[in-house]
Amino acid sequence: MASSDVHVRICEQEIIKYDLEIKALVQDLDQMGREQDKESDKLALLSEVDRHRKQMVSNQTAWRKANLASKLSLDNLEKESLLYGGDSELRHRKVTKEGLAQSSSDITESLMSISRMMSQQVTQSEETMTTLATSSQAVLETNDEFKAMTGTIQLGRKLITKYNRRELTDKLLIFLALALFLATVFYILKKRFFFFL
Repeated sequence: MASSDVHVRICEQEIIKYDLEIKALVQDLDQMGREQDKESDKLALLSEVDRHRKQMVSNQTAWRKANLASKLSLDNLEKESLLYGGDSELRHRKVTKEGLAQSSSDITESLMSISRMMSQQVTQSEETMTTLATSSQAVLETNDEFKAMTGTIQLGRKLITKYNRRELTDKLLIFLALALFLATVFYILKKRFFFFL
């Protein structure tokens, strides 16, 4: 009986430990979700947080029900032992011990089941955190690449603007050179025609 009490206490401690871990992970997820810049990422994370919170509440409810069931079972066994007295006390004590052992075993199994569920929840939350951290890193890297591309595009735009100005300047110079050339040719032709006349 004492070893099962120890086992029950160990299960309760594990449940409390997992409960605290889940609360911390859910809180971290919630904070990470609120810090997201992209609205769709924020909504997805907050939805995941809500799902984990509901699971956490479900686990807590199951734990409370298991505790309540064990207390009710122990109360019923005590009532029965008080109601039966005298000669049947030895027979009833044996039944009570068997009932207590069965009740203790059932409670321990319930607590272990809850402990396993909470452990799975912690594992799932950790996997979600890892996935979110990886996707956040990918988003940051993509953002850095976009910034680099923006710089390259702006440099390209400046170069194109510069070459467009040079092209205009070159056309103007070619036009002026052609005009000077034609003016020189007309001047020479005019001098020669007047010379012959």
